[in-house]
Amino acid sequence: MSSSNPGSPSATATSSSSASSFSSKAHSCIQALSSILSTVPSSVSSSSSLLHDPTVSSQISTLLRDPDSGSGDNNLCRWLYDTFHSPDPELKLVVLRFVPIIAGIYLSRIALRKSLAGFEAILLALYAHETTARDGQPISVNVPDLTQPSIYHEAKSSAKSQATELNLAVISPTLEPHGTMRSSRRARIVGVALELYYSKISQMPVSSKLEFCEFCDIWATGIQNKPSSSSSSKQKTILLPWELLQPSLRILGHCLLGAHKSKKLYEAASMATKSLYERSLRDIDAKAILATSSLLRLEKMAMDPKLNVDHTEIDMSLAL
Repeated sequence: MSSSNPGSPSATATSSSSASSFSSKAHSCIQALSSILSTVPSSVSSSSSLLHDPTVSSQISTLLRDPDSGSGDNNLCRWLYDTFHSPDPELKLVVLRFVPIIAGIYLSRIALRKSLAGFEAILLALYAHETTARDGQPISVNVPDLTQPSIYHEAKSSAKSQATELNLAVISPTLEPHGTMRSSRRARIVGVALELYYSKISQMPVSSKLEFCEFCDIWATGIQNKPSSSSSSKQKTILLPWELLQPSLRILGHCLLGAHKSKKLYEAASMATKSLYERSLRDIDAKAILATSSLLRLEKMAMDPKLNVDHTEIDMSLAL
């Protein structure tokens, strides 16, 4: 019984067929989008170019910000929904690129009590995708057990022959399937969409991250600056439960401490984090205060080399 290897003709043919299929899907999506936008540059011919083209992104962002956007019969929302269900992973990234603005506008308009079924369909599709991908498992990390000795310290209590137990910290609990958007589920569903965005954040363009910082500041302060104007408008304060705040801080952490070289993104993320910290103080939310102040402390340490000290390193000035 023979099996094909990556270099065999059958494997090469399969790979070529998949690439051709994805290219065809991307071409169909671009054609459909051209009937919605005023113009699509001729240079946009693939999923990657669709993701990074500033002209296309600007037009989509403008349409999403339109006062009448987000309804169930909105053509752009339908295009984003259909595109996310494409088997091409790069086309899914195109939809994720607009998660900050979709989540931001959606949460900002909840109080207006108008139809936002288009936005909700996209957010529910992202939530369903994550629910399937996680297969009933939470997202967790191992936390060091300080009762056990390590190369850096000795435990006060003797461990003897006790087996070391894993200390798991749950970052995101198990997801339950939801087919509709209800007020009691809203924060969790939007939060999961932000978690999915964060999982692909290294592939997101800077403009997308800037939009996220913008809406974080709006969520925290309730003040929205009007484009091309020195005036601003006050909006109803948006609730920021932990389901929303935690993924937001993880995204801001990337914008503050990541390997990017964008000063504009760093400044926007810093402002958003400070706004969230001030909001947590007003809400007297101890968990939020600790999280936001810790991120601000990390930002300060990253900017000041004197504070960025690794105490596990041996000070060579003390060497004999």
